[in-house]
Amino acid sequence: MASRKIAVSRYDTADYLKTEKDIARYLEAVMDEGGDDAAYVAHALGVVARARNMSQLARAAGMTREGLYKALSRIVNPSFATVLKVAKALGLEVNFKPAAGKTSRSA
Repeated sequence: MASRKIAVSRYDTADYLKTEKDIARYLEAVMDEGGDDAAYVAHALGVVARARNMSQLARAAGMTREGLYKALSRIVNPSFATVLKVAKALGLEVNFKPAAGKTSRSA
């Protein structure tokens, strides 16, 4: 029996982030799954950046394109300032809310 090769293309989440709602849902899922892993979150911002125009985003964030790629790779943990700059350049807001099941303590 002869084996047949099946051609498959590489899956890239960026290809499926078409709308603002898609992006918001993706980032919410990232935060639910690995929000305590800065490299994971930075990589997710990189995916969103690839779904947009990386060069334009780098200019809007005041970074070089190469610097943006490096900052949003899984290799480097970017500073919080970098994450905020990229989020702002993407038109995103960073918000904090109480974790589910957590109650606040009054001081």
